[in-house]
Amino acid sequence: MSIITLLTDYGLKDHFVGALKGKLLTEFKEVTIVDVSHSIDPFNISEASYILSSAYASFPKNTVHLIGVDIERNKEIQHIAMQWNDHFFVGADNGILSILTEKIQPQKIVALNFNDRLMPDASATDVFVKTACHLAKGGAMSVIGKEITSLKKVTELQAVVADDRQSIKGYVIYIDHFGNAVTNISKNMVIENSKGRKVSVHFKNKEIKHIYSDYSEIGNSDTYVKSDYIGFKMAVFNEAGFVEIAVYKSNPNTVGSANSLLGLNYRDQILIQFEK
Repeated sequence: MSIITLLTDYGLKDHFVGALKGKLLTEFKEVTIVDVSHSIDPFNISEASYILSSAYASFPKNTVHLIGVDIERNKEIQHIAMQWNDHFFVGADNGILSILTEKIQPQKIVALNFNDRLMPDASATDVFVKTACHLAKGGAMSVIGKEITSLKKVTELQAVVADDRQSIKGYVIYIDHFGNAVTNISKNMVIENSKGRKVSVHFKNKEIKHIYSDYSEIGNSDTYVKSDYIGFKMAVFNEAGFVEIAVYKSNPNTVGSANSLLGLNYRDQILIQFEK
């Protein structure tokens, strides 16, 4: 079975997602198309990178992931295909994929160069459709592009360890459906730098004195019964392996969330401090 996933900032109000699927099926009618998300904030590279890194591993190897976020081709940004961790990724070299390659080196990257073989009015979407279907059919990467060795790096919103190793500065990169604030500070970064020291989380003149290993850990607490934690501000390592700030079991549509109650928004600074 050949699978192509879709991650875009197209939304669902307009025709764009339906038209994209139609083009994929026209090119490769046997393909299975899976929507990851079409609700990425327009041109939001950090959010797209987080969703992609959280979702891709749930799919079988050799899945093709088409990324329709900030896809305009210009003198600074080229279109690429990448084989990484036995998956294929098709998108623009705008920094989204560079976050993946910080963890594992790519198996191969090519800059797409077959535009001249398409119709003169072919769009970036058309290029991505042709590329994704070619790869989903088992086609060679060398046919569609010239091999390159590096990707454009994301230079903003990087999590940074202080020179004295006493803290990590990071940022909120995503507000999820529950109003939880996901940061770009990874669990590995915290563990490697804490070296057994107590950890606290600081933001907007607020402090959280513990990071839970997951949400179920609250249920095992000896301090209170589980129901007493409802509305409790907390930090947790989420399933994707990043520090997440939440209000426990707080409905964002009724009483609020970390986003509304704690005032956390995209790009807000978060500081992890280690006990001296």
